[in-house]
Amino acid sequence: MSTAEADQDDIPLFAASRKVYPQSVSGPFRRAKWLILVLCLGVYYLLPFLRWDRGPYLPNQAVLADIANNRFYFFFIEIWPQEVYYFTGLLILASFILFLMNAVAGRVWCGYLCPQTVWTDLFLAVERFFEGDRRERMRRDAEPWSVDTLWRKTAKHAVWLIIAWWTGGAWVLYFADAPTLVRELATFTAPLSAYVWIAILTFTTYALAGIMREQVCKYMCPWPRIQAALTDDEALNVTYRYDRGEPRVSVKQAAKLKAQGAPAGDCIDCFQCVAVCPTGIDIRDGAQIDCIQCGLCIDACDTVMTKIGRPNRLIAYDTDGNVQRRLAGLAAIYRPVRLRTLVYAALIAVVGGAMLWQLATRSTAGISVLHERAPLFVTLSDGSIRNAYAVRLLNKRPEHRPFALTVSGLPGIRIEAVGIAPSADLRPVVTVEPDSSREVRVLVTVPAGVALAPSQAITITASDLFAGETVRADDHFIAPESHR
Repeated sequence: MSTAEADQDDIPLFAASRKVYPQSVSGPFRRAKWLILVLCLGVYYLLPFLRWDRGPYLPNQAVLADIANNRFYFFFIEIWPQEVYYFTGLLILASFILFLMNAVAGRVWCGYLCPQTVWTDLFLAVERFFEGDRRERMRRDAEPWSVDTLWRKTAKHAVWLIIAWWTGGAWVLYFADAPTLVRELATFTAPLSAYVWIAILTFTTYALAGIMREQVCKYMCPWPRIQAALTDDEALNVTYRYDRGEPRVSVKQAAKLKAQGAPAGDCIDCFQCVAVCPTGIDIRDGAQIDCIQCGLCIDACDTVMTKIGRPNRLIAYDTDGNVQRRLAGLAAIYRPVRLRTLVYAALIAVVGGAMLWQLATRSTAGISVLHERAPLFVTLSDGSIRNAYAVRLLNKRPEHRPFALTVSGLPGIRIEAVGIAPSADLRPVVTVEPDSSREVRVLVTVPAGVALAPSQAITITASDLFAGETVRADDHFIAPESHR
């Protein structure tokens, strides 16, 4: 074996993670991230306590997954288990929105809206409060343990655990009445499942946002790999404009080179873009799967450029194609509106519109009809033909509802329900209990003398006597071949 081959075999297949110490930074992108963090966490933590009046017998929590009663409430929307397709539609809608965001500005979701990013930013803020900024944290970790280091790290982890605990607790509040569950949790009378789930979510939040941090984005999350396959050359990404930045020299050296007429880039190799990066990469090395497109390196670089009197946006949301165009003396081209983004926007509009239409036109009642198979029909002594059906009525409201049954489609056709006395107008009235369904056996009869095909369409209608809501189901009336 040659020396080169031996050296190649000695290359480790695993590299230990290097701890990242992100430095604090100020600027428009950092302020945008703080604003989004406050809004997202405010909604997450406070939404379970928001009330919404739905009337008597219904919960008044604005957002509630009522597992015990098979309901999901979102303000004025009430979802039944049979309507699980709404959640499917929401997942499809979220996917297309994510694809659109990627087509416009790369991993902007990861940099600003991803829960991992939001909670990691909060945990980093707590860490800076107790242990100081980048250099202080690095110094503390390099020095032997002291009383000062011990209390600061203990306090940091304690606050992390409190945030993680409340994160898990807030999630559980979406599955029960929030004020009631908080009281039960405080008095240790809540269901065991609530404590178990809070413990699980406390551990995962603490581990992912406090300990693992950028490792989640680099290795656990599948989106960077998917995004890399979906992106194109027109998508804006955080880009080091090497047409301006190279060659990298210090401020003094740049002045000397420019005086001599030699090229000198705007990048002074200060490494501030690396210091503030939450994943610890150097954006000047080009596009990398570890970059979450948060824009903090843009703020750091702009701060340096302002101090040395050079134009901002040496690092900016741009495309590598534009860098190449500027090197060739051409104007940069930005095309946020193009075929890809238009297709995604159209798909979002179609899916969203379909869901809104379905919500606006859906019914709080339902009916299904199943023709009995044995026998398909019965010829009565007076020559009339009778078919039997199993009719199931569904009531999605929290009160009793009487439904009057009628049938149409053939001359003289009439309907009766087994075990239910007809009303004054000869319509059988079936009462369905709240939040339930009821099946009745229905007999449909056509008088003698009516010309019938072997199979003819009929419609069975159920009308709510109080609410006025009507539902229908189509089936077939079966007759003997000789009944024509």
